Amino acid sequence: MVQNRSVLKVADNSGARSLVVIGLGKGTGRRFCRLGDVVTCAVRGASPTGQVKDHEKVKAVIVRTKKETRRSDGSYVRFSDNAAVVIDANNNPRATRVLGPIAAEVRDRKFTKIASLAKEVF
Repeated sequence: MVQNRSVLKVADNSGARSLVVIGLGKGTGRRFCRLGDVVTCAVRGASPTGQVKDHEKVKAVIVRTKKETRRSDGSYVRFSDNAAVVIDANNNPRATRVLGPIAAEVRDRKFTKIASLAKEVF
């Protein structure tokens, strides 16, 4: 589960080092977000040659969470960190590579470009 002020690792090569969650959707009143949800984040620490700049507000898709997620077949999936991929206005990734495994829930939520860039989809 990811909530406001959660720190996320960046699972792509956009140049950001970490993301801080500042919004969970447009006025939804939600408290937590799960795999495949779009959140608004602030970039903390960025490479000077990267595609995103430090303190920039970006949209990101959550691709890994430490809290386990139950699937419809009864199995659970969990990861060792909380991670996200930075996206643009058309829900396409701003980076050219996705690092590490991602959850199948991201592909099910119609982020197929992110799923095709990832090496492993769990």
